[in-house]
Amino acid sequence: MPRYELLNNVTHRDLRVVTRFGREYGDEVGLVPAFPTEFAELQREYPIFLRKDRDSGHWQAVALLGFESNENLFLQDGRWNANYLPGYVARGPFLIGFQQQDIDGELRNEPVIHVDMDHPRICVGESGSEAAQAVFLPQGGNSAYLEHIMAVLRGIRDGDDAGKAIFAAFDELGLIQPVNIELKFDEEHGANLTGLHGIDRDRLAALDAEALHRLHLNGYLEGAYLMLASTHNLRRLMAEKQRRLRLQDAAAA
Repeated sequence: MPRYELLNNVTHRDLRVVTRFGREYGDEVGLVPAFPTEFAELQREYPIFLRKDRDSGHWQAVALLGFESNENLFLQDGRWNANYLPGYVARGPFLIGFQQQDIDGELRNEPVIHVDMDHPRICVGESGSEAAQAVFLPQGGNSAYLEHIMAVLRGIRDGDDAGKAIFAAFDELGLIQPVNIELKFDEEHGANLTGLHGIDRDRLAALDAEALHRLHLNGYLEGAYLMLASTHNLRRLMAEKQRRLRLQDAAAA
C-alpha cells in the first residue's frame, strides 16, 4: 500500500529517487494512462487508445507499451528505449494532492506535492545514490530533478482536467468506437487486444462543418488527429516483439 507524505525540504531533505527502469520498480506493464497535454510527444512513439474508467465512467487515454498486461517493450537493460517518457511514468513516486490554505483571507484547496515513501524508487541518504536523483539541494532548495517533476505533475493535472472535456465531446459526436486488434507475430505467436477504443476515422471525416468548427474552436480537433496518427506506432511495437521472440527462440535452441 502507498504511504503518502506531504513533501517538504525538512522531513525529506535526504530523499533520493532511483531513475533506472525495471520490473522491480513496477515498470513491466502493458499500458499506462496518457494525457492530452502530452499527445504531441506521445504520438511519435506510442499507440494511444481510450478506455472507460469503471468507477467514474469517464474516458481515459492510455499509451500502449506491450501486447500483454505485464509486457513493456520499451524496457531494455534498465533503460526506457524511447525519446519521450510518458508523464505517468516520469512522475515516479510523486503525485499532486490538495491542501486547504488561507490565501488573502480565503480558504482555498491549493495543489501540493505528495511522495509515496513506500515506493520502490525511494532511497534516503547515500544508499543507492549512484542511480538516484536528489530531490532537494543541500541548502534546501529544489533540485533540477524536482523542478522537472513539478512540471510533469502540472502537465498531468492539466491533462486530466482537459481530457474529461475532450473525450466527452468526442463521445457525444460518436467518434469513440471500439477497436479489435488481432496481430500475428510469427507462426506460433500472436495477440488479440480487447477493451480498447479509438477515434473512428470515417466518422471524423463525415462530421459536418459546424461540428468540426466547434471541435477546432475548443482545441479538441488536434487531439483526435494525434490519436489517429499514433496508431502507426503499432508497427514499431510489433517489430520489437518479433525481435524478442527471435532472440527467445535462438536462446532456447
